[in-house]
Amino acid sequence: MKDVYLFSGFLGSGKTSLLTDVIRQFKELGMKPAVIMNELGKLPFDSQAVDGDVPLREMLEGCICCSGAEKTEAQIQTLLMESEFDVLLIETTGAAHPVEALDAVYSPLFADQLNIKGIVTVADSHLWLNRHTLTPQVRVLFMEQIRHAHLLLANKMDLLSESEQAQVVYELQGFNNSAFILQTTNGKVPLKLLQHMEATARIAKEDIEEARIGKQLQLSSRIVTFDEAVTQEAFEDWVRALPDTVYRMKGYVPVAGVKNPMLFQYAYGMVQWMPEFLNMPPKLVLIGENIGAIDVLGVK
Repeated sequence: MKDVYLFSGFLGSGKTSLLTDVIRQFKELGMKPAVIMNELGKLPFDSQAVDGDVPLREMLEGCICCSGAEKTEAQIQTLLMESEFDVLLIETTGAAHPVEALDAVYSPLFADQLNIKGIVTVADSHLWLNRHTLTPQVRVLFMEQIRHAHLLLANKMDLLSESEQAQVVYELQGFNNSAFILQTTNGKVPLKLLQHMEATARIAKEDIEEARIGKQLQLSSRIVTFDEAVTQEAFEDWVRALPDTVYRMKGYVPVAGVKNPMLFQYAYGMVQWMPEFLNMPPKLVLIGENIGAIDVLGVK
């Protein structure tokens, strides 16, 4: 199973500096990282910072999430089939919402091959203090990236006074009390801190493992494997009973009377079923907050 780290953060926060330093640390341990970089434009400027011996896939024009999720899945699938690597590092665009980025990464086709270690958000500490200057829409995105972090890097601390540094840490702790907060300069973080992360709570039939870093993590994912077919009506009844903290579900659900498992997608209350002409693995991925507390046995 490959460990996966998702690097999030607003434009100019220092994600690429974090990425290049983490690559260096993994290589010094004799491990081979692979990289997926997401950029808003059509030219891969940031990817020039990645060494040529590192397997690299580029997602241009901000397509790692939302409508480009299928492209992201294809890139990961290609990496898994064609490249030898030990760990996957994904740098999202500064305009990506963490839930959407995680959704794009977590395909039921290869979810059991990946271990999502967590979302590392690089927060520009100076921008945090001046977040009131951002437009309302941009400010919401900036704060959502911070709210969903499992590990939060309060970056650019060298630009602040001691009192400002203390204010940033105090406010970030109050805003996301489940994340470990590290004060950083140039996005440098000890590799051991990353390796100790564990964001994914998984289900294997009836066994539940809850993963923690400090406190139980909020944003996490789970895999449900179906042992038998379900009726579409009973399954949708279960979906309607889910709490609002389930943001995304996608996968292949075996429906009674239907030859192949059907493609099922759910996003913020909206449900979509599509016929599948191949016999896909009957697995469903759930993404949301405090997913470990949800009873999934009702879908069996």
